[in-house]
Amino acid sequence: MATPKRLPLATPEEVADFRRVTVSTLAQERYRGNGPKFMKLGRRVFYDWQDVYDWLDSNLMTRTDARAAT
Repeated sequence: MATPKRLPLATPEEVADFRRVTVSTLAQERYRGNGPKFMKLGRRVFYDWQDVYDWLDSNLMTRTDARAAT
């Protein structure tokens, strides 16, 4: 059985560019625990693109009064 092919890991710079935020914003999200999942390999931080997409999907809203979409 073939293993599913995964996308290459993303750097904070790549994720920040994709989300149109700063690398510092990602660092604050990691510190606060309210951003996408990340991994540390040695001293370097990486993101799995699927975790980034899942995090974005979990933040979908249909109203401006902070009620999550159902």
